[in-house]
Amino acid sequence: QVELVESGGGLVQAGDSLRLSCAASGRTFSRYAMVWFRQAPGKEREFVAVADWSGHSTYYADSVKGRFTISRDNAKNRVYLQMNSLKPEDTAVYYCAAGPNYSVSTKEYQYWGQGTQVTVSS
Repeated sequence: QVELVESGGGLVQAGDSLRLSCAASGRTFSRYAMVWFRQAPGKEREFVAVADWSGHSTYYADSVKGRFTISRDNAKNRVYLQMNSLKPEDTAVYYCAAGPNYSVSTKEYQYWGQGTQVTVSS
């Protein structure tokens, strides 16, 4: 069992940066792939970035590649999403999730946080 709590969201201007954090409970955190998804109003939840159990393998959505960086600290049971050069279209609720498989599909992730709002003004 893994419980996830996101933090770090907020209201920023276009071009600013934010770092989201996801704190995980449980001793098995390092066994899971960790992912960030986001969901804008009226839209489906979409993949943002994923890191494998070690953090050495990562993958990004084309829309955030080069601007966002996912990382994890297994000693602290945390995963991060550094978001630079934010755009208004990045506005969404951001969710972290944990699952056994390194995947971009929501179906592969069994543990979810409650989400944190990111709003980027133009």
